[in-house]
Amino acid sequence: MTVPSGNFSNVPDPAPHALADTPRDRAADRRALLALGVGSFGIGTGEFVIMGLLPDAARDLAISIPEAGHLISAYALGVVIGAPLLAVLGARWPRRNLLIALMAFFALGNVASALAPTYLSMLVLRLLTGFPHGTYFGVAALVAAGLVPRERRAQAVGLVMLGLTVATLVGVPIAAGIGTWLGWRAAFMIVGAIGALTVLLVWRWVPFVPADRHASPLRELSALARKQVWFTLAIGAIGFGGMFAVFSYVKPTMLEVAHMPASGIPIVLALFGVGMVAGNLAGAKLADRALMPTVGGVLVWSALVLGAFVFTAHHAWLASLNVMLVGTAVALGPPLQIRLMDVAGDAQTLAAALNHSAFNMANALGAWLGGVTIAAGMGWTSTGWVGALLALGGLVVFAWSLSSAPRRDVTVTA
Repeated sequence: MTVPSGNFSNVPDPAPHALADTPRDRAADRRALLALGVGSFGIGTGEFVIMGLLPDAARDLAISIPEAGHLISAYALGVVIGAPLLAVLGARWPRRNLLIALMAFFALGNVASALAPTYLSMLVLRLLTGFPHGTYFGVAALVAAGLVPRERRAQAVGLVMLGLTVATLVGVPIAAGIGTWLGWRAAFMIVGAIGALTVLLVWRWVPFVPADRHASPLRELSALARKQVWFTLAIGAIGFGGMFAVFSYVKPTMLEVAHMPASGIPIVLALFGVGMVAGNLAGAKLADRALMPTVGGVLVWSALVLGAFVFTAHHAWLASLNVMLVGTAVALGPPLQIRLMDVAGDAQTLAAALNHSAFNMANALGAWLGGVTIAAGMGWTSTGWVGALLALGGLVVFAWSLSSAPRRDVTVTA
């Protein structure tokens, strides 16, 4: 079988100022990765905590719950817009300085959100607060990859993204609980404090490396001229959407189809978080061994577990376990991040940041298509078919990507 390997001899080192090849203190590297992970924990908490506080926010802002839901959409739109914009504008910045600026922006945005007096001001602030999200993850991934040997890049990226998955398991429930106790605005103050802590940790623990003197906004935009960059983004935007098609409607499905009591829903959500953590770690480790086979394998796995939900959703305990397996689909994140590093050439920052724009597009696409089938009367379990088809759609793009890869980028593997 012939597949492109993750290490292309004709591709520039994705971290030209990497410190991995110089003698370093491993404890210092671990601290740097921890600092980056705290930032992703804060971003993950800030992105998802509002979902559990929508009724409180709606009541305080004198709006309906559906209108409050637009605060979620505004943040996602901010991620999609902000990732390429800030990546291009920050092309000439040293990466540590850019990370500090991004997290300071994120922290201030959350504090301002906590103080927003009106619905309109809150909507604008959620949009702006989403701007640093994708660029932070992209730049943090590049920095993390530069701290370790090339054969451990995906695991380093996975440790950064671990903060995001742990946020769904720990950060969001805690912040939501405090928000319910002290008011929903307190949750955003907590997220702002995590952002401020990240600024301090990045400044203290992430090594400073001078900016690439050849970097420029124009060079970053050159990523958009690379076909394999677009293929990789499309794999994420389509293939990853299946997870969101199911998860966006998991609560009503468990209540209406599996007849689970409302008290069991937090357990289901926790199991989903466990699946995300496990999937992130497994996907990162496998990607370091065989990058492209991991991408294809995760898409096949996703199609199977998403399709299975159509049948398991009728049984509470089977459905709960299936939801945990659906969470493992996040294993697609680290290998796609590394793939972008390999195919982006000199345009590393923009390509890395766009990965998270693609994932937010997957969120919107999956939730929308799942809602379409439910509204069409196909039932709550139809989201499983939607999810499986999206995963298979990502697999088709993946196969297209392989067939379009230049021959020099192909390695024979067993």
